[in-house]
Amino acid sequence: MIMTQVTLEHIRAARERIAGKIERTPTVLSQSLSEQLGAQVHLKLEHRQTTGSFKLRGASNAVASLSAEEKAHGVVAASTGNHGRALAHAAKLEGMRAAICMSRLVPENKLDEIRRLGAEVRIVGNSQDDAQQEVDRLVAQEGLVMLPPFDHPAIIAGQGTLGLEMIEQVPDAALVLVQLSGGGLASGVAAAVKGVSPRTKVIGVSMARGAAMKVSLDAGHPVLVEELPTLADSLGGGIGLDNQLTFAMCRDLLDDVILLGEDEIAAGIRHAYAQEREIVEGAGAVGIAALLAGKVKASGPVVVLLSGRNIDMNAHRTIVCGEAPSLKERAA
Repeated sequence: MIMTQVTLEHIRAARERIAGKIERTPTVLSQSLSEQLGAQVHLKLEHRQTTGSFKLRGASNAVASLSAEEKAHGVVAASTGNHGRALAHAAKLEGMRAAICMSRLVPENKLDEIRRLGAEVRIVGNSQDDAQQEVDRLVAQEGLVMLPPFDHPAIIAGQGTLGLEMIEQVPDAALVLVQLSGGGLASGVAAAVKGVSPRTKVIGVSMARGAAMKVSLDAGHPVLVEELPTLADSLGGGIGLDNQLTFAMCRDLLDDVILLGEDEIAAGIRHAYAQEREIVEGAGAVGIAALLAGKVKASGPVVVLLSGRNIDMNAHRTIVCGEAPSLKERAA
C-alpha cells in the first residue's frame, strides 16, 4: 500500500525516534515585529539546530528508520545544501557512507561543511534535476539508498516535529509561517499543527524566483520550473513530476502561499540581524520578510520559523550593510 499522507501519528512516532539526536529549539517573542503587526509574533529559532537548519530532523528520522542492510549500503541524496549537511551528519553518527549530489548553484560554504562531515560531494549540472540524475546512477550502479530532501514519508514526519514544538510553545497560535520549497517542511509542519490545533492557519512562504510548489499548486499538478539564482537558495529546485506526497499535502493543508522578491528577502536578513540579533540565511528569513513587506494579516499570535543559518558570511556582511550580492555572481 502506497502512503498518501503523513499523519499526526507518524509525526509523534518520529519525535520519539529522533529524541536525543536533535535539539528542541526555543521560541521567543519579537517585540519589534509584534509592534509592526499589531499582534504577538513569536520566532521559532530552528536555525540554532545542530547542523544549522531544520533538515536534521527529517534526515535523522529517515536514517533511524533504515534497516541494518540498508545502512550497510549507505545513503545518497540530491540537495541544495542543508539536507546534504544534515544527512551527512546523521550518516556519520551511524558510521555510514553518504554521497550528496548538488548543482553548481549551491554556495561553497555549504559544500565545505558537507565535506567536513566526511560525505562524498558530487557537483552535477545547474539544477536539482541534474543532481538527481547522479543520485539515480549511484542507486542503480552502487546500491546506495536514496533519501530525498522532501518527498519521503520519514523526511516529512521528521520535519513535522517542528510543528509539534511550535504549538506546544505557542498553544494559542492563530497563524504559522513556514518556508515552502519542495514541501517536506511545509507539509510536515502543517500536518502537525492542524492535527493538534485545527483552527491555526499555516501559510507557506517562498521566493518569487523559481517557486516550483506555488506554480504547481496554481496549475493543479506538478510542473517543471526553471531554477534561478536567489538569496533564498535553500528554497530552490523542483518538486518532481512524479511527486508522491508533498504536492497533495501542501494543496490540502496550506491556507495560502506568499511569494517574495529579492529585496524583500534581503530586508528580512537585515532585520533578523539588526533587530533580533540572529544570523539567518535567505530561506530562513522569508517569514520575517513577509511580515516586513506587509503581506501577512493576523488578529492573534503568529509563529515565524527561522529555518536555517547556513549563509556565506561575506554575502551576509554585504546584505546587512545595505546591498544584496549579485545574483549573477552567485550563479557562477
